[in-house]
Amino acid sequence: MSDCTDVEKRLKARLAEIMERAGEIEDDLRHPLDDDWEEQAADLADDETLEGVDNVLLAEARQIRLALARIANGTYGTCATCGEQIAPERLAARPVATRCIKCAA
Repeated sequence: MSDCTDVEKRLKARLAEIMERAGEIEDDLRHPLDDDWEEQAADLADDETLEGVDNVLLAEARQIRLALARIANGTYGTCATCGEQIAPERLAARPVATRCIKCAA
């Protein structure tokens, strides 16, 4: 893929959003528990949900960092399985894609 400037900007913007949200979640998870047992139970249930969201965000951040590395080393848009170019439509829909639609199926 020749010019990845726009893709790189979008990926970096999304990465910044993710890291900001992940930071907020991690701050929230560090809060001390309430003295009330019922409140603690509710907080712990909420914390489990937040941890799940945080894990999803961090996984997406890893995928974005890998896509940015592929842009930097010139392999962005090349299928990791067959070596063919990934269709621009696929990359537009899923900029972190590492395989062409044929190999991903």
